[in-house]
Amino acid sequence: MGQDAYRKSLDYLYRLEKFGMIFGLTQVERILNAIGNPHKEIQAIHIAGTNGKGSTAAMMSSILQKEGYRVGLYTSPHLVRFTERIRVNGKEIGEEEVAALTQWMRKEIESAGIDPPFTFFDFTTAMALHYFDQKSVDLAILEVGLGGRLDSTNVVDPLISIITNISKDHEEYLGKTILKIAREKAGIIKKRKPLITAAVQPQVLRLFSTICREKRASYFRVGKEFRYVWKGDEDFDYEGLDRKLWGIHLNLKGFHQIVNATTALGAMEVLDDLGYRISTEAMVDGLREVDWPGRLEMVSVSPRVILDGAHNPAGALVLKESLSKEFQFQHLVLLVGIMKDKDSRSMLHLLAPLADTIILTKPHTERAAPPALLKKALGRSGKKAEIEEDLKKAIDRGLSLTQEGDLLCITGSLYTVGEARTYFHPERGS
Repeated sequence: MGQDAYRKSLDYLYRLEKFGMIFGLTQVERILNAIGNPHKEIQAIHIAGTNGKGSTAAMMSSILQKEGYRVGLYTSPHLVRFTERIRVNGKEIGEEEVAALTQWMRKEIESAGIDPPFTFFDFTTAMALHYFDQKSVDLAILEVGLGGRLDSTNVVDPLISIITNISKDHEEYLGKTILKIAREKAGIIKKRKPLITAAVQPQVLRLFSTICREKRASYFRVGKEFRYVWKGDEDFDYEGLDRKLWGIHLNLKGFHQIVNATTALGAMEVLDDLGYRISTEAMVDGLREVDWPGRLEMVSVSPRVILDGAHNPAGALVLKESLSKEFQFQHLVLLVGIMKDKDSRSMLHLLAPLADTIILTKPHTERAAPPALLKKALGRSGKKAEIEEDLKKAIDRGLSLTQEGDLLCITGSLYTVGEARTYFHPERGS
């Protein structure tokens, strides 16, 4: 079973996207039942939130691996390769394994009389859970795809639930208000299973507190039980339930990553209380060596180029603050490609004032917003914007405008960042 079988399996999986988003757990539960209910054999950590889920998951995975645990990691979307979504101890699932699992699962699903529609995410979530069971992982870290309550990953009964933060995104699916969005994400809170959150809005925290009380679930907050002091750059101090760590160095840029790291460290302390021994050394080493590309990632130093997958207004605000406080440049060239279901106006209005030149483009997906629409959303700032439909040509143009002392920032979507990453690292593409 070779490359052709893998391509056929991807063709099948991506065809499932035609069914769009179908919320609910019925179909994924039926699929899981057909393949032996692997989710019931797995000890999971479940992560929801508007932003920071993947970074927090990567940090926890790195720490747990340092302690010697066998760790499954399921995240989405991927940057370059489908296989990035499913990993064990940092190693991506093999292409032949994807092909074999897809073929086997299709047969089992058909034998069980399960007819479409079921979604790409239903199928791949079940695939990940089966793979983790096959590989006998000690712990599986699962990132929610969208929302929480009706997300395919919400089939697990986790050791710990984590909600990183709450802001507006996917409002057409999750609700127009912060509280409605928070309620959807709070659907991952389970009876007697601890919740850790870095959310800050008082009404959201009251909601989480009430739900945890009703479910008799322990409730921990970043900023209360788990605290940090930022020391500048990527260094910080941490104080938690039982541990104080000084001068921790984090291998990811941005103040927001310090908050994510504090969330991850808090989760490690709670896990330790549940009987999973995690040393202070593993915590420190895991954060120092964590790798999570596409988030304030420097991919070229001459000229300087950073990639950041800011894909909603909250992410754009974080990027704006990072560019303002943590990077020095004479001129900023901003290259942007955004999905058409995103609040591009808010994102562009946050970032445009920092830029001297804006290049509007789009990645190769039907979900991408037309650059002309982005230019219209820029309003007056559209005067400093130009359009280049082809992303590779847009990068060429951006590089030609970026001189010594300048910075080229490529952002707007993880799809944009993924294609840009292939441009700078073609050997890592697939």
